[in-house]
Amino acid sequence: MNKQDIANLSWDEFDELRDPRAETNGFDAVVERALSRRGFLGAALAFGSGAAVMGTGILGSATSARAQASAFAFQPIGIATDFDIHVPQGYQWKPLVRWGDALFSDAEGAYSPENGVAVEMSDKVFGENTDGMETFTDGDKIILAINSEYANPEINLPAETEGMPQTADQVRMLKNIQGVTVLEVAQGDDGYKVVVDSPYNRRITHETQMTMDGPAAGSALVQTKADPEGMSPKGTMNNCGSGKTLWGTYLTCEENFNGYFGVAGDHQPSEGETRYGIGGESRYAYEKFDERFDLAVEPNEPHRHGWVTEINPLDAQSTPVKHTALGRFKHENAEMVQANDGRIVVYMGDDERGEFMYKYVSSGTWAEGQPTDGLLSDGTLYVAKFNDDMSGEWLPLTPETTGMAMDEMLVFSRMAGSKVGATTMDRPEWIAANPLRCEAYCALTNNKNRGVKPNEGGDETPVGGPNPRETNNYGQIVRWRPTGEDHGATGFTWDLYVMAGNPTVYDNKYAGSDNVNEGNMFNSPDGMAFSSDGMLWIQTDGEDTNEGEFAGQGNNQMLVGNPETGEIARFLTAPKGAEVTGLTWSPDRKTAFVGIQHPGGSWPDNQGKPRSSVIAVWREDGQTIG
Repeated sequence: MNKQDIANLSWDEFDELRDPRAETNGFDAVVERALSRRGFLGAALAFGSGAAVMGTGILGSATSARAQASAFAFQPIGIATDFDIHVPQGYQWKPLVRWGDALFSDAEGAYSPENGVAVEMSDKVFGENTDGMETFTDGDKIILAINSEYANPEINLPAETEGMPQTADQVRMLKNIQGVTVLEVAQGDDGYKVVVDSPYNRRITHETQMTMDGPAAGSALVQTKADPEGMSPKGTMNNCGSGKTLWGTYLTCEENFNGYFGVAGDHQPSEGETRYGIGGESRYAYEKFDERFDLAVEPNEPHRHGWVTEINPLDAQSTPVKHTALGRFKHENAEMVQANDGRIVVYMGDDERGEFMYKYVSSGTWAEGQPTDGLLSDGTLYVAKFNDDMSGEWLPLTPETTGMAMDEMLVFSRMAGSKVGATTMDRPEWIAANPLRCEAYCALTNNKNRGVKPNEGGDETPVGGPNPRETNNYGQIVRWRPTGEDHGATGFTWDLYVMAGNPTVYDNKYAGSDNVNEGNMFNSPDGMAFSSDGMLWIQTDGEDTNEGEFAGQGNNQMLVGNPETGEIARFLTAPKGAEVTGLTWSPDRKTAFVGIQHPGGSWPDNQGKPRSSVIAVWREDGQTIG
């Protein structure tokens, strides 16, 4: 495989390249469930309704679900296959900030449609491939913290590089356009705009100095030649989903960090490197120009990434903190809630096929105005086990339950999860907690390997429980309610809120659940967030070929789901080629800020390169979004 091929791979494809296992598993073949759609949905699991354990009533047919969509405060829209944004009648949108837009006046005009951004200005502009984001306020000031997940070398580098950096300056530029952007926005007569030169504006990149806390901080596993004390890592990378603490700071989540490390010569990967997909040539050839990313020089450097990192968006001089107590894996997002006794709870998913879902529970308690020291550094990490009877439990990861030392258990959280028998999941992505009732949802985006082969640790991936379809290319959303309506509880009951599918192609389990119909079908749920009125907003990152099993599903989209009735309606469609990811609102909830990642064509400028952007969406009548 040549360099250009590596540069153009999706992160999932990159991981498959690192994991050349046989296409058959080593456990008993999964029995084909040749059930009709009616028989499947009428079985023990009341998909989309929660009737078996939640008591919310059985959903109606697909026809009634289509009719119920009028209950939303907008007219649901159809699919799109073009290179533009579409929103319901009575709504408007415009770009808020695009990759390459200046954060500081000395970077005005830094972006060029032909050449992108020069290296000397690359840390003074908005980053590429926007993802998770959150809104913060400081008095009357509005500040957004926004992830930039990765870079597109074929867009950012000269054509002759064939998608791989050829100089240290080119590597520096790629490092700078990833990470996190903090920026102030203000509303004027024509909507929200970035406040250039705001004292809040900041870029946090692969080179930003950070610190670590928690049990693995200072461990021999995170010590390097450059940082022998193991307390001062540099950079946050592959920042995917996000979270917001109850005390008003930003949680950015490091996902596919494994792709940034490589080795030029021969290298025999360790067990830990294999489990995390580390080895061989990196995605961006950093190791050829910066020994920090060379496994032969700094074998512990990857252990310093894959964490949840806390940033204070209101203080541009503050040092970000990597919280090792929350575990190291491919973090999608971090959803913080509070237990009934005041302890802090953080739900997290590990976005890889056959990996696990986690939660962290602090040892200490918190109330508004109290100190936050230790809340994200002293606690217990749990991993989820789902039972087929629609019950579940959170299994504690401790030295006693895993047989691993505390630092080892956190650095290699995946291996700890395997040791206690956690449930392998269909790529756990964003987790969202309902603000109006004690329940949470996780997007299981897809898993083509379900029932085909084990995960990278050799754990079986049998069909069943919350992962009910083999070769699952559509995905589903699992919902759970903690025992005693307490997020701190170790028990829960669960069901599936929705199974994505295509009822125009299939009449079996791949058609989806009863709340999926020809008018709202989608694939690969990914980003999720609740609005304050208790509506679940669902963003997709799936196939937009509009062909074969995805016929009629169009471009990626954002939908709204009603947790009580199960109804789902399409609100927004993205340009072809784009993923919809990241969602937050203005403080008055009259504007939604939505991330559009890796668009195709020349969106949104209609000239030059495509530019990942955050768009603002609002109602023409000035009412709240929804």
